Amino acid sequence: MTSPLTVRPITPAQHREFIASRGSASFLQTPGWAQVKSEWRAESLGWHRGEEIVGAALVLYRQVPKVKRYLAYLPEGPVIDWSGDDLADWLAPMTAHLKKQGAFGVRIGPPVITRRWSAEQVKAGIADESVRRLGDLVPTERSREGATVVSQLRELGWQPQAVEGGFAAGQPQHNFVIPLVDADGTPRTEDDVLKGMNQLWRRNIKKADKLGVEVVRGTREDLRAFHDLYVHTAERDHFTPRGYRYFEVMHDALVAEDPDRFQVWLARHEGDLVAATIAIRVGSHAWYSYGASSTEKREVRGSNAVQWAMIRDALAAGAHVYDLRGITETLDPADPHVGLIQFKVGTGGEAIEYVGEWDLPLSRLMYLAFTEYMKRRG
Repeated sequence: MTSPLTVRPITPAQHREFIASRGSASFLQTPGWAQVKSEWRAESLGWHRGEEIVGAALVLYRQVPKVKRYLAYLPEGPVIDWSGDDLADWLAPMTAHLKKQGAFGVRIGPPVITRRWSAEQVKAGIADESVRRLGDLVPTERSREGATVVSQLRELGWQPQAVEGGFAAGQPQHNFVIPLVDADGTPRTEDDVLKGMNQLWRRNIKKADKLGVEVVRGTREDLRAFHDLYVHTAERDHFTPRGYRYFEVMHDALVAEDPDRFQVWLARHEGDLVAATIAIRVGSHAWYSYGASSTEKREVRGSNAVQWAMIRDALAAGAHVYDLRGITETLDPADPHVGLIQFKVGTGGEAIEYVGEWDLPLSRLMYLAFTEYMKRRG
């Protein structure tokens, strides 16, 4: 008979060791991420079977104003075995622990895929007037594991979080990724990935090279140059940028765990910075996390050049997937988010849908009050 699972705090070192043993996990579930989100109280948890650690999570506790009660948030986690039909055995000891810590509710983001769509399908969907959302397209794959997780969460009383304007309340439910290994696990080559891109992407990569765009991996000192261009991009594209200190803390926290975990990349043309990005890698998973581009010299295609450099680096490092992060579900050509989707679709990867974020109220009154408070904050 298998011994029952117990949940208790673990050290950051134990947490890092477990993630390393898994091969990969979301960077939002690394102990270093707690330093990036220092305004939240953080805790590393371990699932134990006897003395063996078989699961881990970074929990961020968000306090309710004036009361020592918390929403316990596990972004893109926990890192457990989601493949079975025994989720209650994993989640019940976790929620019992979190309740003792003063949590009135729990929010999780299972890293489990439910559906996939090819780049060709997404492109055709944007061109088809009868299609307005990814969900209008028949997926190339429906995940049995994803359906089982959704079914079990509902049975256990968890509530899916509403997606507004295409993005969930927390982490994106839909991402665009480039597989770097074939279905049988065989690594793809640079030529394989290039052939999967559309003609425009290949032409732009070639053009950037011909015009002399130089892409280099930078250092911590280059964060200022990245941030200046990022602020410029935010002003042009009308979004609120994060402060410079945020990136300094992210760099220091993630590099302390692994020198290759956080990378800054810069594309220059004749000395002018034309594009800059932040890449993150945990084991076999590589992410394009932040990007910036100059309004001038768009014709030299610095954004394509820097993406190609990051993809090549991920391939060389043995990554299994290059993750371009979130997209909205909309495929309506009139929607302003479609331009971002089209840029990502050109890489020839695939759109994926995750299970999404789910809440479990532990104190219904407090949970309702918190929900109303967040609605008022907008």
